[in-house]
Amino acid sequence: MEGQSESGTEKDLKTLISSYSNYVWKRVATFFPSSGSNFLGKISILYPQASRKRRPFLPLPLPSHSLDSSVVMTEACRICDVLEDIMERIFWNLHNIQKNLQFWQSRAEGSNAQKANFMMFERGPFAFINGTAQILRDCMAEGGSIQHLCQSASVHISERITVLTTLRSSLATFLAQVYMEVEKYGEELVEDPEKLLPFLLVTINDLFSKLEASIGHLHATRQGDSSIDGSHSFPVLFEKLPEVNQDGSQWTDCEIKDSINLIYQNLQKLDVYLSHMVAKHQKPRKITRYWVHYTCGAVGLSFCSIWLLRHSSLMGSSDLENWICEAKDSMVGFFNDHVEQPLLSIRDELFETFRKRHKGVMEIEEVQMTSNSLHRMLLAFSEQTKGQKLPENASDQEMLEIVMSRYEKELMHPIQNLVNGELARALLIQVQKLKLDIETAMLELDQILRANEINFAVLAALPAFILSFILLMLVRAWFKQDSRAEGRGRVARIQRRLIIVEVEKRIMQYQIYVDQGLEKEAHCMFGLVLYSLDRLLHAVKGHAKETGEWQYLRQDIIDLAKPGLQTAYKLRVTSRLERMYDCLLPSLKRQ
Repeated sequence: MEGQSESGTEKDLKTLISSYSNYVWKRVATFFPSSGSNFLGKISILYPQASRKRRPFLPLPLPSHSLDSSVVMTEACRICDVLEDIMERIFWNLHNIQKNLQFWQSRAEGSNAQKANFMMFERGPFAFINGTAQILRDCMAEGGSIQHLCQSASVHISERITVLTTLRSSLATFLAQVYMEVEKYGEELVEDPEKLLPFLLVTINDLFSKLEASIGHLHATRQGDSSIDGSHSFPVLFEKLPEVNQDGSQWTDCEIKDSINLIYQNLQKLDVYLSHMVAKHQKPRKITRYWVHYTCGAVGLSFCSIWLLRHSSLMGSSDLENWICEAKDSMVGFFNDHVEQPLLSIRDELFETFRKRHKGVMEIEEVQMTSNSLHRMLLAFSEQTKGQKLPENASDQEMLEIVMSRYEKELMHPIQNLVNGELARALLIQVQKLKLDIETAMLELDQILRANEINFAVLAALPAFILSFILLMLVRAWFKQDSRAEGRGRVARIQRRLIIVEVEKRIMQYQIYVDQGLEKEAHCMFGLVLYSLDRLLHAVKGHAKETGEWQYLRQDIIDLAKPGLQTAYKLRVTSRLERMYDCLLPSLKRQ
């Protein structure tokens, strides 16, 4: 009985959950357009929507006047989401391939010594052990171990360059063909999307088939002695539209849904295939390339840790605590002597300068009193000696000459004149003159010292200022170390200008291929132009918005992506980019 009751309870619970889920589904379904809605409303839920935030990329080449009709533009954007998803995934895969390709190309341009160093020390410890063993075997067998290692490095690098270049060319061609199709039928895509959608889906299906053929040979061309184990273990096979859907007749909602889902399935397969291929041919990770440095650092850190452990309290030693206390006292002393006290001295001096201003004036008056007293003494002595009245404006120097002349005469009989003459009086006048000179010198010295008290305090704080400046420069360099094109430093600005140079070269190469009638190569080069423009757009967006240049800069970049514009006009646009926009100007330090 208990078993039957439990089974009945489970059935009631399942029934309740089923009824509730049906109710929720019906409530959600009411938010979507009914069967009588327009065509685009019916397909709005037929393909998956990307919930993640899109990375800014080169926009689709749609007519600008389409923005005049918001209703039509809203409907057309629902179709354009499929194309935008395709372009976004292709741009991302191209960027991933390009990063790894640039690494292998830089290694290919290196010398034989650099290639041998890469094979031995930049592929991890297992490669180092295998390489060392191979060198020893070659030395014992033939004796040409270094030459064999360099040849192995060249083969190792060239295999990866070949595969990555093929993948990049195929994706660039696919991207260019999709972009040109959208540019060709942009007007109809906006005005009558219902009519153009079947044709567009068939075209994209054909382009996927061409992409499959262009990268399918990688499965069959693997060399027997390839250093890439399992890199071509499976080919890519895209889903294809049924023949019945390619006759151009009116499509049903179910057929549209299946076609759009098929495109997303092909995108997923392409991502899986490319991620597998790039993973087998990608550059070694940073920890792999610098494993020797990290190993030496780990060994050094281990020895340092053991040394610290021996001097710590865990081993019964107080050395570490004593060193910490001494370092703390040294830092506190340095702070007090070179930061706190000099700053307090500067502060006090700035305020004391105004507080003691009157005291300084009184000192000058005291010197003036001594000078006036000396003047009166000289005047009285000179009048008594000359026996006549001297003018009030007589100079002290003239009267001092009279005193010195009388003093020389009095010295001829010093004992007699000291008692009865004017020798004592002349000596007192000279003492007063000496007092005046001393006070004048002391006043000037006091003024000099006061004027330099701030300088002495600043000099004492100079080590702290230098240390703070060095720390500030290190922090500034750390914030500006981003060498990517999106960064803010001088290197990032150079990277953005190099992208423009890359765009110019590829535009000219594209025109050469067009003039020579090389359609496949022209499509590939135009796809690379689009990729470079996408990188440039992504790199300058934040900077251009800050300076208010984004609207015009974005339009110039979009113009460069138009295949129908003349090459001469595009080169003028690239020249304008380098001259006019702030985020693309040369670094001010280099001007």
